[in-house]
Amino acid sequence: MVNSTDGITHLGPDAPVQRLRAEIVRMRDEATRQRKIAHRRAEFWARTDIALGFPAALLAGTAGAAGLASADVRVAAALAALASAGFAAGASFLRSDARRRANKRARHAWASVEARAMVALAREHVSHENLGDLLECRQAALAAYDGEDTPGTAVGAG
Repeated sequence: MVNSTDGITHLGPDAPVQRLRAEIVRMRDEATRQRKIAHRRAEFWARTDIALGFPAALLAGTAGAAGLASADVRVAAALAALASAGFAAGASFLRSDARRRANKRARHAWASVEARAMVALAREHVSHENLGDLLECRQAALAAYDGEDTPGTAVGAG
């Protein structure tokens, strides 16, 4: 920016490019932050899915075996079956597996935004098209939380 003696600020020849670069840097930083958040959330929901699913399966198996083994333990087996049903209902209500998948999709989408921003910043000249591409990629990352897995885009476990 150039200040003249009459108090009016005139933009220098590099000002639009500097503003584009600043916006791309801001988007890269946002993508980095969102990628890390999505990663932590995916880990949390994976742990939650295991914490609810494993006891449900274990209690269901134990209740079935106990109920078939002896008539004397049928009450205990019924209580174990009720506890198993409670864990399964909790897992179903929270939809932890679906939330884990959504956060993994979002993590990958934000990583794509981050990578594209870094590539754009590595170029000598940035343009409005670079920013437009990043904005489209950002919109896709925001939509990744709501989207469903489609054939060929499912996110693997891990």
